[in-house]
Amino acid sequence: MPQDYDITLKISYLYDSPAAASRTLLRMLPRTEPGQQLLAGVVTADPAPGWRRDDTDFFGNATTEIAHEARLTRIVFRFDGRVRRALDSGALDLSCGLPALAQQVAALRDIGAASPHHFLGASPRIPADPAIAAFARACVGPDMSAQAAVQAVSRALHGHFTFDPTATDVATPPAQAFRARRGVCQDMAQVMICALRALGIPAGYVSGFLRTLPPKGRPRLEGADAMHAWVRAWCGADAGWIGIDPTNDMAAGGDHITVAFGRDYADVAPIRGALRSAGRHRTTHQVDVIPV
Repeated sequence: MPQDYDITLKISYLYDSPAAASRTLLRMLPRTEPGQQLLAGVVTADPAPGWRRDDTDFFGNATTEIAHEARLTRIVFRFDGRVRRALDSGALDLSCGLPALAQQVAALRDIGAASPHHFLGASPRIPADPAIAAFARACVGPDMSAQAAVQAVSRALHGHFTFDPTATDVATPPAQAFRARRGVCQDMAQVMICALRALGIPAGYVSGFLRTLPPKGRPRLEGADAMHAWVRAWCGADAGWIGIDPTNDMAAGGDHITVAFGRDYADVAPIRGALRSAGRHRTTHQVDVIPV
């Protein structure tokens, strides 16, 4: 049986000095894709914008572009909706052997949004890094399947990192987080993507939600208090894309609700924008993912 979730995401900004000429791009509306269906949902801003356009980006993520001309001392961006998520399938490992993966990627001629070709090389926030590449190579063996290699890297990174929300910020490069061995889900996801690409495994970044209340008898997952991040890895023509959550060292399954995916955080940031302002601002995030 599928599971429905009622979801609320609220991101608030308070400005010390009134901000003007604000233009913002939001990615807050969950995707509809295999195993996940957006049943109902709305993205709003308070105060209401003077201009708005809803669209999708190259990767098929829902976008909302808004503009405010009036001066703002505060603004709240919000998503409210219901999502239906398929439960974990426990799928078998259908991936090819790791040495054969490059040949399977090369055989693909598709360059659409889901093509693994977009997810092999360096991207704006995830440059190649020799130390991460060496770490990745030490995690895998030549006889592993692609999926087993992905799982091995996740397991090693999970043991390598300490979850620490104070250690990094949204702009921290993966190499810096890797050296510190501390960070949050964004850091672990981007380090893992760098590691997988070094092994020739196409990998991308996923932003979304985790259920706030775990099933009875199961521990609460790291990252459930804010938007979460995990990894998509392409494991061959038969297996396709699989989801893996290195923060919790688990497959991305029924507890994970996808909002957006791309090459790295720059492609999926929930809020990007520009405005005229002086002084500092404060921001707060609030997430609730409640099973219906």
